Amino acid sequence: MPVVFRPTLDPNKLAPFVDPLPIPPVAKPIGTRAVPGNRSREVPYYRITMRQIDVQLHRDLKPTPCWSYGSSVPGPTFETRSGEGLTVEWANELPSEHFLPIDHTLAGAESNLPQVRTVVHVHGAITPPESDGYPENWYPPGRSLVCHYPNEQEAAMLWYHDHAMGINRLNIYAGLAGTFFVRDATEDKLNLPKGKYELPLILFDRFLTPDGELYYPTSNARQRPWVPEVFGNAFLVNGKLLPYFDVEPRRYRFRVLNAANGRFYHLSLDNGMLFTQIGTDQGLLGAPSPAKRLTLAPGERADLVIDFAGHSGERIVVNNDVLPMMQFRVGKGKVEDNSAVPAVLRPIKGIPESAATKNRELTLDEVDDLTGQSYTMLLNNTHWAMPVTEKPALNSVEIWSFVNLTDDVHPIHLHTVRFQILDRRSFNLAQYLVHRKLVLTGDPMPPGPEERGWKDTVRATPGVVTRIIVRFEGYTGRYVWHCHILEHEDNEMMRPYEIVPRG
Repeated sequence: MPVVFRPTLDPNKLAPFVDPLPIPPVAKPIGTRAVPGNRSREVPYYRITMRQIDVQLHRDLKPTPCWSYGSSVPGPTFETRSGEGLTVEWANELPSEHFLPIDHTLAGAESNLPQVRTVVHVHGAITPPESDGYPENWYPPGRSLVCHYPNEQEAAMLWYHDHAMGINRLNIYAGLAGTFFVRDATEDKLNLPKGKYELPLILFDRFLTPDGELYYPTSNARQRPWVPEVFGNAFLVNGKLLPYFDVEPRRYRFRVLNAANGRFYHLSLDNGMLFTQIGTDQGLLGAPSPAKRLTLAPGERADLVIDFAGHSGERIVVNNDVLPMMQFRVGKGKVEDNSAVPAVLRPIKGIPESAATKNRELTLDEVDDLTGQSYTMLLNNTHWAMPVTEKPALNSVEIWSFVNLTDDVHPIHLHTVRFQILDRRSFNLAQYLVHRKLVLTGDPMPPGPEERGWKDTVRATPGVVTRIIVRFEGYTGRYVWHCHILEHEDNEMMRPYEIVPRG
């Protein structure tokens, strides 16, 4: 599909590593509120306002108009504990007109709806359905929604972002995202780096105009501006372009989030150093996994420890492929470091395949409109508005097999549950397209060590069947599953599913 680009800023012409890495502020409760359905129990109450602010992305740029949660992009970090719930009032005080191009032909983005609509999803949270950020539960400026997050789950890095139907990609691109940490006693006992030695690294990319404003590309079809993917040339970390961060020669823990619309990150350190991955989307791995390269699809997270001991005085660049993203400046001398990375992090018990009561074969599809101007992305060849077809019973176990019929890697996210990756296996694409018959052609490929923990987002690769096993714990009600390439999600690659009472 032809894409129209205006002249954009060349970030390579900006001085690198002149701005310190910003750390998002920690959200503070403003009181307490009763838990829904249990007025005798009070939990912390937060009020987070969505508004338009100006953000200094780089020293040499004019401030950039963005949309924010609170007063920063990314928004404030929530620090919570397992079993200790909280309530958030998400208040929409954004302008009434959108500054990015809406495609009114997309489902849920029709021209008779308010231009600016929001609803918040805490990605990875086990929540009652009314607090999950269902895409059609949006609300316009001047309104707010109170959501309850029970936090009945193990320690993990979650994140929150907009989820409004049909314009989700635009709202997140404008800046609506932040992190949400759940802590627990098991993590506390491990003596991992903490306090000022633990910090989030929130990665996303953008296009900027020469004046430093956000630019979102469009197709050359005037009435249908949607484009299939957006890969910006300006890489931002915690909302800053090419920042630096001063570190001591000791261990640090970095909680890395890919919050990009469509870009997959392939991260490494320019001096060839190893880092140690200790966790993934839904918390700690069973054991540390050392590596020189980290791949993260949109929506995925990684928990990393980097030991700067022995690198006193060095300047180490974090690269995405061969392009720089940020710089670590290692201080000189020796420091005391009592942290550790134990050989065993958290026991992870695999869900046996025999526990599954249902196996679902679900295709990932791309439908061309035959003109070459546009196409639709679908799950199981089914549009959003069609009847719900996936209705797992509460506390049941199912195996979902994603049969990827497209040329793209799709990061598939299921709301309100965590899962384990079973394997990936190639299949005969021609046989499937002609006869709808799944003929497997390769040996099962188990997940790598970095994927052997609990996940909520999985990369489904082309020509491959990707199998996950899921226990549908938590609550009954309607949720969604979707591709986390935001342009795909906004163009029908999202489906409702419903957890039903066990019969």
